[in-house]
Amino acid sequence: LYAGSLVPEAVVAAAPAGARVLDTAPMTLDEIIAEMAAADGKGLDVARVHSGDPSLYGATAEQMRRLKAIGIAYDVTPGVPAFAAAAAALETELTVPEVCQTVILTRTAMKSSSMPAGEELSTLGQSGATLAIHLSIRNIPHIQRELEPLEKYGPDCPAIIAYRVGWPDEAFIKGTLSTIQAQARAAKLTRTALIFVGRALGATDFIDSKLYDAAHVHVLRPKRKAMAVAGGSETVDGQSDAEG
Repeated sequence: LYAGSLVPEAVVAAAPAGARVLDTAPMTLDEIIAEMAAADGKGLDVARVHSGDPSLYGATAEQMRRLKAIGIAYDVTPGVPAFAAAAAALETELTVPEVCQTVILTRTAMKSSSMPAGEELSTLGQSGATLAIHLSIRNIPHIQRELEPLEKYGPDCPAIIAYRVGWPDEAFIKGTLSTIQAQARAAKLTRTALIFVGRALGATDFIDSKLYDAAHVHVLRPKRKAMAVAGGSETVDGQSDAEG
């Protein structure tokens, strides 16, 4: 059971010969669970294949709840979420010292479930975090209205559209909050895209982290001791120049 156009054909092709393979895009939750229950009743294994990581926007919670209710055991296998795959392809760190140390994964409300109170972009944007906005490529004007007035973002804030991340035809469109709507329209993007917004994107003028700073001491890199000994040699970490 695989999630329609979101799962590459190469993944579906890995199903064993003779396996029943179903695209769940046109199916309801009841129909999906019925297929799982029927297979379980025959002693068969079922692979429920989602894109990205099943913990994010995969509608997996409702499926697991149903399986628990009817006593069917299951395992969850983690995947690579789109935001992580996109950051790797872009060679970008989403948390940059003294620029941004927070990443927020969110979406906007369109035809899917509404957003809970307090999770509007205008509220989340008060943090100045790097935003990874899912399922919103057709809602960019709303993103602009919510974020452009905010001091920590603004019209010139870097923004990147990541299209079909991890697929052979993946593409990335770099711009700003004020330009990405026109850029998305010019590229005719209407689905399967993630939108990054934040000052950490492409930042170059930032300090080095403390993690590898020579003066930074931690349990795996304790403070090094230096002391003078007879003859003018110096010991570092208990080893003298003469010894090493």
